[in-house]
This record gives sequence, structure tokens and C-alpha cells, in this order.
Amino acid sequence: MESLAAIGRFSAFCGALATRVVRGPWFFRDIGRHIWEVVTACVLPVTAVVAPFGMVMAVQGLDIFSLFGAHRMLAALISVTVLRELSPVLASVLVAAQAGSAFAAELGSMRIKEELDATEVMAVDGLAYHVIPRVIGLMIATPLLNVAGSVAGITGGFMVAVFVKGEQAGVFLSELWSFTNPLDIWSGMLKTTIYGLIIGLVAAYHGYNATGGAAGVGRAVNDTVVWSVVVFIITNYFLTSAFFGTVQ
Repeated sequence: MESLAAIGRFSAFCGALATRVVRGPWFFRDIGRHIWEVVTACVLPVTAVVAPFGMVMAVQGLDIFSLFGAHRMLAALISVTVLRELSPVLASVLVAAQAGSAFAAELGSMRIKEELDATEVMAVDGLAYHVIPRVIGLMIATPLLNVAGSVAGITGGFMVAVFVKGEQAGVFLSELWSFTNPLDIWSGMLKTTIYGLIIGLVAAYHGYNATGGAAGVGRAVNDTVVWSVVVFIITNYFLTSAFFGTVQ
């Protein structure tokens, strides 16, 4: 019963946010500031994590393709895998760990210090002013970070394949898009937009409703990371099935 009640409270929270998005006002300056904060805080971790995965794929892929004399297929493998799954998922995990937890901590601290209550006393809608800019900021920043992660992953694979394993750079580049189509790119962007929205909603919900002092803020941060990652990893399966499940 408690789980159903929690789902109901979260749904009501999301409904309240949706109402305010439609009704306004929109604080565009705050949205831009949060986008900048998320991108600058997460771009280095995202590229630092996705690039080595691309490098590992190059090493492992060449070992497998060498058995069949299909070295030229390596670039297509790296491109499709990074664009469809690797970069969107890893970028979103790092956004949840870095930006989602930070937003939950900020809102939780404001709730514990009664700053959110003070905002409402001044006739300022706390959800519209404090929450929605953060949620929209995460929703926009996450696909931007996915672009950085995709470039880093493909570049990492290229560096290992060409400069470590001795593959021809021209062959790698010519085969890079042989099995890649625009859907691979746009699916990753759409996925990360949805994941950013999920992270933002979960972080805002736990932070905005934090109770119990500093320990409550810590629980809000922990729940944000755990639940946002769990939810968008499960969502990833259904989105991947929708985009590519019928491809033969």
C-alpha cells in the first residue's frame, strides 16, 4: 500500500508541474543557468567515461572480427553501439549521479531551511520558480552531453584502432557510417531527453519533499540516484524495442 501511495504522490507532483508548465510563467534565465551548470559539471565525467568504453570496444571487436577477416566492420560496430546505447545510457547515469543528486541536495536543503516555505509566503510559486527550471535544464542538458559522449566514444575507438592496432584510418572513417542511419542518432537524442526528464522529476520530487534534517537530505540524494537510474534503465529497454525491435 505504501508503494502505491508513493506512486500516487509522485504522479500528483508531476501533474502539478505539468500544470505550471502549461500555465507559466517560464523563467528562461534560470533555465539557461541550470543548463550551463549541468553541462559544465558533467561534460568531463561523461567524455572521460564513454571514451575508454569506445577504446575497449575497439580492442575486443578487433579480436572477434579478426577471426572472420572482417576488420573493416569495426567502425560500424563502434558507431552503432555508441550512438544507440552506450553514450545515452552512460551519459544519463553520470548526469543522475552528478547533476540529479546536486539538484536534490539543493532543493532538500532549501526545504529543511524553510526557504521554500518562505518563497511561498512571498506569493512566489515554489514549483514554478525552483523546480521547473531545474527539470527543464536537465531535460535539455542531457542530450547535449550525449553528443559529447558520442563523439568521445567514437574518437576513442578510432584512436585505438588506428594508432594502437594499426588499422587504416581511411577504411575506418569510410566504414563508420556504413550501418548507421539517422535513426541511430535521433533515437539517442530522444532517449536522453526522456532520461533527463526522468532524472529531473525524480530529483525534484525527493528534494522538494525532503524531511528529517540533514539525514533527510542525504536520503533524498541517495533515492534520486537509485530510482532515476533504475527507472530510465528499464525505460531504455522499451525505447530500444520501439525504435529497433522490428528491424530485421
